[in-house]
Amino acid sequence: MAAISSIVSYPTLIQQQKSCSNHKISSQTHLKFPVLGNGFVLKFKKNSSLKSRLIRVNAVATEESTTSSSISNDEAAKRVYIGNIPRNVNNDELRRIVEEHGVAEKVEVMYDKYSGRSRRFGFATMKTVEDANAVVEKLNDTEIGGRKIKVNITEKPLGGTTTSLPQVEDTQFVDSPHKVYVGNLAKTVTTEMLKNFFSEKGTVLSAKVQRTPGTSKSSGFGFVCFSSDDEVEAAIAALNNAPLEGQKIRVNKA
Repeated sequence: MAAISSIVSYPTLIQQQKSCSNHKISSQTHLKFPVLGNGFVLKFKKNSSLKSRLIRVNAVATEESTTSSSISNDEAAKRVYIGNIPRNVNNDELRRIVEEHGVAEKVEVMYDKYSGRSRRFGFATMKTVEDANAVVEKLNDTEIGGRKIKVNITEKPLGGTTTSLPQVEDTQFVDSPHKVYVGNLAKTVTTEMLKNFFSEKGTVLSAKVQRTPGTSKSSGFGFVCFSSDDEVEAAIAALNNAPLEGQKIRVNKA
């Protein structure tokens, strides 16, 4: 639990003169005030002595609300990536498919900014983590319009099994001399998204988003392997500075 302590003095310290007596005054009294805007609580401590009592205010900021990182993890755990969908599947059709397995708050098919064509993947933000998990379990590797779709959570919560994700991606990555480096990746870009994004420019043998060691957090760059140098050149020419998840990516030979 994070705590920030500071001493706050009254403009005029309150002095309460008392004559000496044999009675002892309690040395500390705690007063607890309501929670403030960002989930902090002020606790006041009063110190006193026999002849005079000097009230001092100890402001202790106690973080009692859920941390922002856990909130963002919960949101990420409800967001589902759906890849390799047919081009004719629009937002309404994808919502209909997803909501057979849970309640969707938002469903969006991603379209190319310039051509207006579907990029063959989309996202669904489910109402609960359980709904998101159900969508992954029921729809991953199923067929829609003759295409086997890929469905997964966009980002595993930090408290979950995050260390296995980079290991799985590394074992699936097939290195090749025909490879491009992809930089300035948005944190939401997954390996599947990267592979699908580049697949229209050639035969993608494998792709990988680089992760921070021991976590599932993206390092902001990745690699894509093709079957020929011509495909590498085509990908660089077409996709360097192209927008992906709201950020212009950098593409060059690896």
